[in-house]
Amino acid sequence: MVNVITKNKKMNKYDFERRRAIDCKFVEKSKTSPGYLKYEVTICETDGTVHKQPAYGVDMQSAIARLVNQERTVRVEKKLYNNPFAVFLLWIVVMVWPLAAGVVSDSPHMLLYSFGSIALLTIIGAFWYNYIDKK
Repeated sequence: MVNVITKNKKMNKYDFERRRAIDCKFVEKSKTSPGYLKYEVTICETDGTVHKQPAYGVDMQSAIARLVNQERTVRVEKKLYNNPFAVFLLWIVVMVWPLAAGVVSDSPHMLLYSFGSIALLTIIGAFWYNYIDKK
């Protein structure tokens, strides 16, 4: 019987359909945020290239989760910058939802709900970026 050795198409050590974290090492404790630790995550891309990226978290799992969330945030930001019409539509939806929900238009509650929802989105965004950028 003959052993058939198959080579992957890309001739790389790693050949995945998705990105993978193949290694994660503790580097040091965070100097600016007590309780957070710095990790160095080795990531293998789908084309087989390997690179290292720092990640911060209270443990290894939270560091990798924060790294994934940070990359998702960057992807969403790029899409929003490339499509300002989507931001405009979101603004219109946030400003008009009290009218669609049945709040009387000549009531001051409509303004309160509209600007309150903008303030709420701003506060949520501030907390999100604080979570993402903590090092």
